[in-house]
Amino acid sequence: MDSEEELRMAQVSVAGLGNMGRGMVRRLLAEGHRVTVWNRSPAAVDELVALGAERADSVVDLFAAGPVLSSLADDAAVAAVFDDSVLAGVGPDAVHVSTSTISVETGRALAERHLAAGVGYLAVPVLGRPSVAETGQLNLLAAGDSGLIDSLEPVFSVLGRRTWRVGEQSWQANAVKITVNLLIIHALEAMAEGFTLAERHGVDAHDLHELIAGTVFPGAVYQGYGRLMADRAYLPAGFRTTLGRKDLALAAAAADAVGLDLPTMSALRQTFQTAIDLGMADHDWASVAEVLRKA
Repeated sequence: MDSEEELRMAQVSVAGLGNMGRGMVRRLLAEGHRVTVWNRSPAAVDELVALGAERADSVVDLFAAGPVLSSLADDAAVAAVFDDSVLAGVGPDAVHVSTSTISVETGRALAERHLAAGVGYLAVPVLGRPSVAETGQLNLLAAGDSGLIDSLEPVFSVLGRRTWRVGEQSWQANAVKITVNLLIIHALEAMAEGFTLAERHGVDAHDLHELIAGTVFPGAVYQGYGRLMADRAYLPAGFRTTLGRKDLALAAAAADAVGLDLPTMSALRQTFQTAIDLGMADHDWASVAEVLRKA
């Protein structure tokens, strides 16, 4: 990579400054990247400008400052921020990398609209909490044009421990992220049932957690979320229960689109809705364990 390319890649823009977006910006700034930021509410922008980021007055201005990474809450937010008028107003070399967890349907539509506008587009949703983003240990699920992925690897390698190439069509990354989240949700439900069963037979949840995380189920999901369940420590939330409910809806829609019946879907959605009804909407999604515990 020549010096001109290095300079270009050192300039990155970020749209959407929720927990994950802020974590990515902090990481990029810490590694010496020039970062321009935009958010619909200004408080998060002010915080990051104080750390050295540059402020953009609009999303179009973000594209002028460098490749745009977006981290937005849902389908509606992505569609609203990157609407046709925005895409029509950016230059021919513009690139948008969506890291949001969105539906396959919206992912397809975004790809089509970016192609029509002549704007480069990748879907690169991420695995990991905001704290993981700050340490550059995310796993990035990248799909789309391989050459464009190559050109952005200097940025991706700062944010993540590995970039997993999961498809030639950008929306395939959305399908993979939905699938991974569905697997995590199944693990949460399995732990909720297992912990409650053991507790009702007088077994301490911490002992059970130490056993399963150290033997048959090592790894971040059973270690991390299992510990939260054993401690019953769900605040502050790393990933809110309402977002888990959203992800179940995305999985259900993705399954419906290919004529696939997921037998456990109804029960999982009921568990998450019950947790929300019990007042745990903004608790960590590991709080679904309390549904059975309170039954």
